[in-house]
Amino acid sequence: MNICMTGVFLNSLCCMYVCLIENKLTDRAFELFRLMLRGSVLPNYATIANIIPTCPSLGGIDGYHLGRQMHCYVLRRVELLSEATVINALLSCYLRVGNFEGAETLFRNMKSKDLVSWNSIIAGYAANGEWLKTLDFFREFTKEEMSGPDSVTLMSILPVCPQLNNVLIGKQIHGYVIRHSFLHQDISVINALISFYAKCGNIKEACHLFSLTFNKDLISWNTMLDALAENQLHEQFIILLKEMFREGMKADSITLLAVVRYFANISRLEKVKEAHGFSVRSGILLSYTEPTLANALLDAYAKCCNLKYANRIFENLSGSNNVITCNSMISGFVKYGLHEDAHGIFKRMTERDLTTWNLMVRAYAENDCPDQAVSLFTELEHHKMRPDAMSILSLLPVCAQMASSNLLKQCHAYVIRAFLDDDVYLIGALIDVYSKCATLKYAYKLFQSSPVKDLVMFTAMVGGYAMHGMGEEALGIFYHMLEMDFKPDHVIITTVLSACSHAGLVDEGLKIFDSMEKTHQIKPSMEHYACVVDLLARGGRIKDAFSFVTQMPFQADADVWGTLLGACKIHQEVDVGCAAANRLFQVNANDIGNYIVMSNLYAANARWDGVLEIRRSMKMRDLKKPVGCSWIEVERKKSVFAAGDYSHQQRGLIYETLRVLDEQIKELYEYDL
Repeated sequence: MNICMTGVFLNSLCCMYVCLIENKLTDRAFELFRLMLRGSVLPNYATIANIIPTCPSLGGIDGYHLGRQMHCYVLRRVELLSEATVINALLSCYLRVGNFEGAETLFRNMKSKDLVSWNSIIAGYAANGEWLKTLDFFREFTKEEMSGPDSVTLMSILPVCPQLNNVLIGKQIHGYVIRHSFLHQDISVINALISFYAKCGNIKEACHLFSLTFNKDLISWNTMLDALAENQLHEQFIILLKEMFREGMKADSITLLAVVRYFANISRLEKVKEAHGFSVRSGILLSYTEPTLANALLDAYAKCCNLKYANRIFENLSGSNNVITCNSMISGFVKYGLHEDAHGIFKRMTERDLTTWNLMVRAYAENDCPDQAVSLFTELEHHKMRPDAMSILSLLPVCAQMASSNLLKQCHAYVIRAFLDDDVYLIGALIDVYSKCATLKYAYKLFQSSPVKDLVMFTAMVGGYAMHGMGEEALGIFYHMLEMDFKPDHVIITTVLSACSHAGLVDEGLKIFDSMEKTHQIKPSMEHYACVVDLLARGGRIKDAFSFVTQMPFQADADVWGTLLGACKIHQEVDVGCAAANRLFQVNANDIGNYIVMSNLYAANARWDGVLEIRRSMKMRDLKKPVGCSWIEVERKKSVFAAGDYSHQQRGLIYETLRVLDEQIKELYEYDL
């Protein structure tokens, strides 16, 4: 190349190459830049300001080091330090490579900061999820004697407000926009405000602002559709979608993403197929250019129980399968219990992210393979991945399955070390599993020490006490929750009714059931009615329970009749038991447990003809009693026992101990009589 080219020409040519980054000419720009440095022509401030932002495009540590080298070059040329465009370019470069300390130091040392400087630092911290720091810089900016934020500033700060649940700042920004007409006419700012209100849960204000916007673009419609879908406002979503097409707006991939996810969440398979067909006809669904939409369709078919279509899309994407695609397919298989298929994809994956590992841990946990789940979780850590809240939530059911308080405490310790203890859902899950592992004191201690409590945590604590027959304590937690103005839902009502049932608190339970519609506006479900039947039956009021079932506003299911039958066995109510069993066998004729209960009820009352009839029915249906199994953890070692199993090394001692315990129980029972 001729080095005698003029400085103006070289600078212009270098800037031109930088502008063509999308055409992969970054290397040519740097080659020319190095040529300039070796020659007599010095790059001017425009060249420097244009080439610095390309450093992060090299990626990773290379981009970081090149940015540092450019910074050193600028420091050696003192005249460049007074050029705001050069310093702003360096600032943007540091933020893009994640060097926040270097970016802030550079920003603080700037002699004169312009609007671009402030926008760069605010946008950079926002893009990297540093929400609090972003807000601090914005507040600092508003105190400066400048013209005020522009559309770029507002579009950077508005998405931060929902992340910090700071509605006040967002509303103040809205007020500022209204006072400045040039911002109020900027559709990008209005779209950001609509998104802000939607993400803060204020759908009414988002809809109001949307309706007042006269220059809506496709982003406006997509933002509003996404908000309605997210908040499950089904009727409004359909109305808005139809209105959008009437206005002549053409759907893009973002529109289709919202539509596909919406119909998947309400399990409308035919509508997912319609959206799929439209995406093909319109040419939007191109596997290589729009993989996000293909992933969404795959996920939607999996959610709608159509794994055949999901698998077909997965196979069509085989040339461009990424982690998200594989995770969607694994999630579908796990959801429908096809754990072997999920495992097959997992093994074939060349790249895995944390979501992949979490899904597989969950798959093993749901498939009653606790040892494999723990092993996989350990392997996850060996791959230098840091477990998140979802990882722990996937592993916690394993702790309950194994009744392993030791493993549970390890999970809890990790939650504290990883600063995940501000996740109320995770804390609620820990409380629940502590209760299931018979360590109720730890559950209560965790509940009491949590500074922020939600309905999930109250439900977990009430459920813990209910599980251990501590009805008074469960009611105490429930009433404390009501005093704190928490509105109960159907889940905690079910839990507290169960607590009353196990503790024999019949009157309290009936009072709570009666308050469901009158006080809390909750319509009782079948599950609530089953709890009341159990409550009355356990309290010995078998005939009241039977009368309650027959007066229910809908037909009782197998759970309700099964609950009543079980109580009849306990209280030796053969006649009511026969009536309940007849109804139960009509609803569910293949549950062996119901036959065993009825057979035992007949046997306890010497009704041997009834026993014979039940056994004949079982034989006709080829029903066999499953082998009972239990396990216990002693000194961090798990022992598993199955009925009739003589393979244990200490079987002699075990069966002798059981015999002694059986005799002691009989003596206590006889003494009690």
